[in-house]
Amino acid sequence: MKRVVVTGLGVITPVGNDVETFFANLVNGVRGIDYITRFDAAEYKVKIAAEVKDFNVLDYVQKSDARRMDLYTQYAVAAAMQAVQDSGIAGSVDAGRFGVYVGSGIGGISTFIKEAEKLLTGGPGKISPFFVPMMISNMAAGTIAISFNAQGPCLPVVTACATSTHAIGEAFRAIRHGYADAIIAGGSEAAVNPLAIAGFSNCMALTFRNDPSSASIPFDRRRDGFVLGEGAGIVILEEYEHAVARGAKIYAEVTGYGNTCDAYHITAPHPESRGAEQAIRLALADSGVDSPEEIDTGKIYFNAHGTSTPLNDAAETRAIKNVFGRNAAGVHISSTKSMTGHMLGAAGAVEAVASILALKNGVVPPTIGYEQPDPDCDLNYTPNKSVHADLELALSSSLGFGGHNGVLAFSKSK
Repeated sequence: MKRVVVTGLGVITPVGNDVETFFANLVNGVRGIDYITRFDAAEYKVKIAAEVKDFNVLDYVQKSDARRMDLYTQYAVAAAMQAVQDSGIAGSVDAGRFGVYVGSGIGGISTFIKEAEKLLTGGPGKISPFFVPMMISNMAAGTIAISFNAQGPCLPVVTACATSTHAIGEAFRAIRHGYADAIIAGGSEAAVNPLAIAGFSNCMALTFRNDPSSASIPFDRRRDGFVLGEGAGIVILEEYEHAVARGAKIYAEVTGYGNTCDAYHITAPHPESRGAEQAIRLALADSGVDSPEEIDTGKIYFNAHGTSTPLNDAAETRAIKNVFGRNAAGVHISSTKSMTGHMLGAAGAVEAVASILALKNGVVPPTIGYEQPDPDCDLNYTPNKSVHADLELALSSSLGFGGHNGVLAFSKSK
C-alpha cells in the first residue's frame, strides 16, 4: 500500500478565512460565535451562531460564476483554491489521476429556501434554471473538479457531521490503493439561515444559552447544545513518492482512518460508545498502534467531536477512556468547536486542518469557556489555554447524526 501525505491546506471559518489566521486564532482562544446577522432572529429561540466573517467570493471567482453557486459551494471553492495554491500541485499531476472528494451535510439549503419562496409567491415560472445545480450537495465537488481539471475519482460524501472526515478518509484509501495520485478532499457547509436554525432548535440540538461567551462549552457541566457554524475545510492528499518527486512541502502523513456506524439511533450516540470506540481503534491500528493502552499518550493530540451536547461529550469521553485505558488522562484533548461552533459537514475537515497544524507546530489548541467540570467528562480537555507538547500523533473524531463515526490519524512524516 502507498503512503499518503498532506501537502496543502485551505479554510474558510468563523475564526479566519486563511490557514495562518485560523490557527493563530485557535491557539489564542479567539471565539467566532456571536449574534446572528444573516436574518432577524428576534422571534427565534436561538439568536447566536458562528458565522463566517469578511468573506468576499470575488477574491476567488468571477461575479458571473459566483451567482451560479450556493454559498456552500463558494466556501468550498475558496478553500480549495487556497489549498491547491499552498500545495503547488497545479500542473504537476496527471488530470486522470487527480481527484476531488468534497462533501456537504446539507448542501445548498439557502438556495432551496430562496427558490421555494419564489414558487409560493410567484409560481413555477419564477424558479431559476440554476436551482437544481446550485442546490445539490455534489456541486461543490463538481465545481472544484472543473476549476482544476481534476478528471480522476470524484466522490462527494454525505454523512451529516462526519461528512468531511469520511471524505478525507475515503480519499486517503483511494490514494493508498493506487486509484489516484492526489485528491482535493474536505467539506463545506452554509446553513446559518432561518429554516436550519429553527429545525435544529426544535430538535433540541442547539444551545438556548444566547450568550456568545458561554454558549459552546464542550465537556463543561453546563453544556446544553451546540452552536451552528459554517465554512469549509480542504486538504490536498498526495501519494508520498509523487510529493517527494516534485519537492512538495509535507505537513503530515495520513496514517489511519476508522469508519463505523452505531446502528442505534437517528440522533443519539450509542450509550456504550461502541461505534466511536471502534472507529478510534481502527484509525490507531491503521497507524500501527495495536495496543493503545500501552503507548505514550502524552504525545497524542485528540481533536474531539466535542459538540457541547450532554450526550455526545460524555459518550466521546467514554470512548477515549475505553481505548486508552488507564493512560487516557495523558491524551491532549480539545474541542475547537468551542471557538468555531459546529460547522456540520465542514467540521471534520476544518478540525483535520487544526489537528495537522497542532502536530506540525507542537501546540494544542484549547477548549475555551471551560469552567465547571463534569464527573462524566473527566479527562484533559486543555481548558482555556493552549499548551505546547511534543506530539507524534494527532487524531480527529467526527460523530454524525444517523450514528456515523469517523476518525482520522495523522503522524509526523518521516
